[in-house]
Formats: sequence, structure tokens, C-alpha cells
Amino acid sequence: MTTAEYPGHNNQHLVSRANRGALANWWWTVDHALLAATGILIAIGVLLSFTSSPAAAIRLRLDDPLHFAIRQVIFGLGACGLVLAISILSPRGVKRAAFFIYIGAILCMAALPFLGHEAKGATRWVTFAGFTLQPSEFLKPALIVLVAWMFSEGQKGQGVPGVSIAFGLYFVAVVLLIIQPDVGQTILITIAFGAAFWMAGVPISWIPIMGGAAAGGLGLIYVLLPHARSRVDRFLSPEGADTHQVDKAAQAIANGGLFGRGPGEGVMKQGVPDLQTDFIYSVAAEEYGLVFSLALIGVFAFLMVRGLYKSMRLQDSFEQIAAAALFVLVGQQAIINMAVNLNLAPTKGMTLPFISYGGSSMLAMGLTMGMALSLTRKRPGAFEPESNRVGPFAP
Repeated sequence: MTTAEYPGHNNQHLVSRANRGALANWWWTVDHALLAATGILIAIGVLLSFTSSPAAAIRLRLDDPLHFAIRQVIFGLGACGLVLAISILSPRGVKRAAFFIYIGAILCMAALPFLGHEAKGATRWVTFAGFTLQPSEFLKPALIVLVAWMFSEGQKGQGVPGVSIAFGLYFVAVVLLIIQPDVGQTILITIAFGAAFWMAGVPISWIPIMGGAAAGGLGLIYVLLPHARSRVDRFLSPEGADTHQVDKAAQAIANGGLFGRGPGEGVMKQGVPDLQTDFIYSVAAEEYGLVFSLALIGVFAFLMVRGLYKSMRLQDSFEQIAAAALFVLVGQQAIINMAVNLNLAPTKGMTLPFISYGGSSMLAMGLTMGMALSLTRKRPGAFEPESNRVGPFAP
């Protein structure tokens, strides 16, 4: 039965949707489940900032115990604004935004050796109006969108050297990241870049070559960068090495039990220098317990699985590649952070998306999810036809 056979209710409903403004159109086309998962993660990040802020403020001798919590609220609101502003864009608008963000991030990163702020042996931040900004955080989603665009253009066979341009964009980013140095971000964008290339239909003959290049790159990083070598050595041979931070994080997770010690009752966070950033997961585990920790992992898993499911059903090559790689970027960063907290990987100084304290991380993740939500909106003809599919991952 067609909509014309109904007494008019559905026809009027469809027309009313079409006649609404841009914001209403966004609401009807955006994926509500992905949007809700993003909002939940932002809310959890703000909640945990109130838990971790007092201990961090004491350690840094700050007068205001809620210094980090208040700033995290501001960053969270900014991330919400970015999610809305970017997800309301068309795919063409996402491409344009990615181009300008990439150029801006590359210029800032190129200036870091001269104007950057050094911390912990790395120069990754620029200071502006009292805030520190990490350009590489914003580079990641912009790079992924641009290389997906180039891969899709190369698939069309119209003389555009898309693959060559994509690799050029990637290598420029990697060189500037290694100069800082920032091994964690280099590995992360390499994984996301590889996912985009795989989605674009990489020839089978390229896989061993790329695998060898990745292994060779990791070997060079180990040989040439002492701090990276030190972290790997400490992870492989912890006996006699300084593993204080990782040990405290492990104790915090163990002390949490099933339901945690209670909000603000954690004690191990007082001995973790990066408790509000890289090790916020261990703070959450101690104060809210294993159940909460697994629920947090579940939200990330849902975000990634549903995001990839939606991406695979997109008909446009660019939208499919870009959306899938963006969800891989978010999911892989979460996996790496939690693996470090659980002592399953060497420490990398990588934030937990939307959860860790930090303006650059929070805002960049808002940008990333805004782009992913834009590309997976229900536009006419965006998704392949599907017959009566039901379940939690149905559109």
C-alpha cells in the first residue's frame, strides 16, 4: 500500500517534515542513537571531571578545587556546539571544512618548533588567550576526510591522482608529528588512514608492502626516539623500571570492585600525575566500579559498531570511506587509552575521547563526531535500499 492510499495522515506528515527549517531537517535526518551515545560520553566526561578535579588541583597547587571541572563544562558545551554546527553541514560542506582545518592545523604544527609550548619533552601546543591548543587533535579528522575524498576521486578514473595526493597529505602530517614528537598520534592516524585505504579497495598486492612499511616505521621510531624506546622497554621489562603511574592506575581499577568506592572516594588518584587526562579511566573504575567501566566500554562499542554499520550502507564512495574511517579513529583512540590504563599497551599520552580533561581533545572529538554524523544523515538516496531490517542497528 502506498502513502496515497492512506487517508492523508502520512502524506501530511512527510510534507510537514520537508517544509521545516534546517534545524528541524537536521533533527529528522541525523542518527539519534549515535547522537545520544555522543551526548552520554560528553556528560560522563563532565561528571568525571568533578571527581578528578580536586585531586589534580591539589597536586598542581591550584586555589580552586573545581578548576578543571569548570573548564571541562565549558569544553563540553563547546563540543556540543561543534557537533551540531558540523553535523548540520552537507557532505560538500564537510569537505570544505576539512580542507581549511587541515591547512590551519598544518601551518600551526609547522610553527610549533618556533612558537610552541614545550611540556614533557614534546612541543605539541600553542598558547592562545590563556588556553593551550594542540593542532594535531584537529588535524586527525580533517586529514581522514580529505584522504577519503581523494581516494573516492581516484576511484572514478578521471585522471585525478587521488591515491598519490592522499599519501602526500598523510606524509606531511606524519613528518610534522614526528618532529614534535608525537608517536601516539602518528600511530592513530596511520591506523585510520589504513582503514580509509582499505575501504577504498586497496589492491591485495599492496597489503604486504604497507605492512612492511608500517613495521619498518615502528622500528625506526624505536631506534631514533629515546622516549618511545624507553616506554616500550618499560612495558616489556617492567622489573626495575619506573612504572609508578601504571601501577597506581592498576591498583585503582582493582580497588573499585563491582560498584566502586563511591563518587570522590577514590584514593589512588592522588598518586597518578595524569589522572584527569590519560588515566581518567582508572579514576572512573575505582570510584564507580567494574559495572560502570564495562558500561562505558559498551557505549564506545555501540558508537563504533553502529557507526560502521551505517557507514557500510552509504552509497556514495566518499561518504562511506570518510564516515567509516572517522568511527575507526574514535574507537581506536578509546581502545588505546583503555589498553594503557589496563597495562595492555605502552603508555602513549593519549586521551579517552570525550572523557579525558582537555579542551583540544574535547573540541576535536566534537568536530570528529560532527563530521561522522553529517555523513551518516538520512538524505534522499544516501543509503542503499534495505528490506524490513529491524534490530538495534537498523536505521
